[in-house]
Amino acid sequence: MLRDATFPILLIVGGFALLAWNFGWIPDWNTLVAIAFVLAGIAVLLFDGLTKKSLVAGPILIAAGIAWYGYFDLHWRSRIVIPVFMIFSGFMMLIARFAPIAETKERGVLAPRDKDAARF
Repeated sequence: MLRDATFPILLIVGGFALLAWNFGWIPDWNTLVAIAFVLAGIAVLLFDGLTKKSLVAGPILIAAGIAWYGYFDLHWRSRIVIPVFMIFSGFMMLIARFAPIAETKERGVLAPRDKDAARF
């Protein structure tokens, strides 16, 4: 069983994105990919709660969508996009490493509570 929702969410968002593109609802493939990355990042943060993994995966997916859109639609240069993306990813990994948040969803901010504790 999967421990976090990153991969299933990425598959669902990617599938919806491909379906929308095939029906002509989204005119540009690069815009579609950028939106899919951003939505996947937001979904990871929402469904996994605030854990060390989601603190890295969510913002990196959002940054990947922004970088993708910037490179293909705004004509940002790869010699700028790639290093900035690497620096951002490294900072997010360091923040998650030293942040006082839970490793897993079971102990995370949005973790399900004990049934007995919920009554009080």
